[in-house]
Amino acid sequence: MSCRATKNTSIKVLHLLKTSIGASWALRQTRELVKLGVEVHVALPDGPMVKKYEDAGVITHIIDPALSIRSFRKNQARAASLRSLVDTIKPDLIHSHFVATTLLMRWALRHKNIPRIFHVPGPLHLEHRLFRQIDLLSAKYCSQKSGSDYWLASCKWTRDKYRSVGINPTRVGLAYYGVNEEDFTASAPSSFSIRKELNCDEQTFVIGMVAYFYKPKAYLGQTRGLKGHEDLIDAMAIVTRKYPNVKCVFVGGPWADARQYFNKVVSYAEKTAPDVCFFTGFRSDIPTIYPQFDLAVHPSHSENVGGAVESMYAKTPTLATNVGGFPDLIKHNETGLLSAAKTPGELANRILFAIEYRDKLKAFADKGFQQVKKVMNVENNAHEVLNFYQHILKDFGNKSI
Repeated sequence: MSCRATKNTSIKVLHLLKTSIGASWALRQTRELVKLGVEVHVALPDGPMVKKYEDAGVITHIIDPALSIRSFRKNQARAASLRSLVDTIKPDLIHSHFVATTLLMRWALRHKNIPRIFHVPGPLHLEHRLFRQIDLLSAKYCSQKSGSDYWLASCKWTRDKYRSVGINPTRVGLAYYGVNEEDFTASAPSSFSIRKELNCDEQTFVIGMVAYFYKPKAYLGQTRGLKGHEDLIDAMAIVTRKYPNVKCVFVGGPWADARQYFNKVVSYAEKTAPDVCFFTGFRSDIPTIYPQFDLAVHPSHSENVGGAVESMYAKTPTLATNVGGFPDLIKHNETGLLSAAKTPGELANRILFAIEYRDKLKAFADKGFQQVKKVMNVENNAHEVLNFYQHILKDFGNKSI
């Protein structure tokens, strides 16, 4: 599977998405697969992304292919729609991108002999035993025969986790969700000046975090937000005891119904690290903001490759937690800095290192840029996916490759 895949016009694949608002990484992937000669279909709800898929040469089908946790009747209707669609287009493979679409896919197609891929967008469900078991058991009990289900990891941690819980390594591939370099390379200076907003000079060390605010999920045992905003605030309180002339900028707003949580974090910052933290809210000019940071920090508790891709493409020195796919991009003291998750003290020590050894940060950023270009290249990632398709079809016996 390590060889470069060749174009194959005979493969027909149905992709399943639960949203047509975001998930631009799926659009990038399917666009490249079309270029490689794959006949790509996508099932998704109606929304603004539909036209973008159509413009990319993807054949769209407006249905909701995601499992509902609230309505069995909805699930019955969605399962019937998915079965009907599969009977109509007769895909060689089905490629699901979310836990909810994967569960509906397995249940709806449990009596159909067709290979199914769960392209795992992040490791969160694997980190919790109950949800990991739901994934594994649904694959086991919804197969007409052994071998219907395959997994495609989007970071090494996820790939290795599936192997460690007993999934045959031949059923687990690795293909990152590629990102275009030009999407995060600023072509012009921003009209929004961080230093002007903070009323600080060039000597002020400016730290930046770009992320939505996701409220903690009690059923996962979370007491703090998934992205680690509070951890960075705690770290800033430690850092500014030694270096008062440091500021931290939080870019992003609340996701969905997290407004109350967002306000709580702002209040926490005012109490814990007063006059240090600045909240911009939502911004659409992220590529022009990253270069204004002396250090980008991604203190997530769980993550795939996350915002590290963005800051590294922008050649901004990057510090992230040692979770999920971050280590695939960041080699500590080489392409960036790594810290233990949920450990504000260690996070603070890494920030202090960055402040005291600024001369090393540029070298880290330059090497980080080369690393992210290599790992997250969109065209290479599409070849990784096509390689896996070809491997599955050969293994499954549906086609001669």
